[in-house]
Amino acid sequence: MIDLHFAPTPNGWKISIMLEECELPYTVVPVNITRGDQFSAEFRGLNPNGRIPVIVDSDPPEERAPVTIFESGAILLYLAEKTGRFMPRDLRGRYSVQQWLMWQMSALGPMLGQNGHFSLYAPTQIPYAIERYRNEAHRLYGVLDARLGETGAYVAGDDYSIADIACFPWVMTHKAQGFSLDEFVHVRRWFGELRARPLLQKGLAVGRRAVRKSLDDKARENLFGARPADDRRETLEAQKLDH
Repeated sequence: MIDLHFAPTPNGWKISIMLEECELPYTVVPVNITRGDQFSAEFRGLNPNGRIPVIVDSDPPEERAPVTIFESGAILLYLAEKTGRFMPRDLRGRYSVQQWLMWQMSALGPMLGQNGHFSLYAPTQIPYAIERYRNEAHRLYGVLDARLGETGAYVAGDDYSIADIACFPWVMTHKAQGFSLDEFVHVRRWFGELRARPLLQKGLAVGRRAVRKSLDDKARENLFGARPADDRRETLEAQKLDH
């Protein structure tokens, strides 16, 4: 059995989708990231970085003791190796999947995350930050579109893989982030095909009701490290006095 320490975010959904696609038994352990559960000593014992998702596999391959893994990309690689699914066996195919997975982890996810933060959640609108991250997010949509136009199928090639599973939940945020897939016809085709997969939909349904539409100051502090406005003013006043 696998315990999935989970919150309903794109990175969390990567893993619930993968577990459903692999038809592995798992138990969801909710982590309320707006309440700060991720900073507890218990959770930090699983992931020192204090971020979801984390899995604890009580039946790992060739091991007797449970295995704990954090970072969504590492978890996807682990589950692909455990099940022998969604990862090609040949050298070129395997590294095509791995390089596009790394692209999602280092580029698509972080840049869409920053675009979403400064466009939707930041307490102060910063035009430079909004323009900078929107332009980069737009560029990355273009990279993905060109790649999918080249393959005519999936992100890493002819077969559905963990690279697709990693990218899909982030592309799913396109409307909220102000992007239209009409501009990216190959992404639109790919997105529609993946969205029709029943097991992907089942994984995506995990925790959907827990998504919060509005955030109070405490939730912002837990999610973004942003202290309430009154606390920030007190800090600024203290800094003035120090000088």
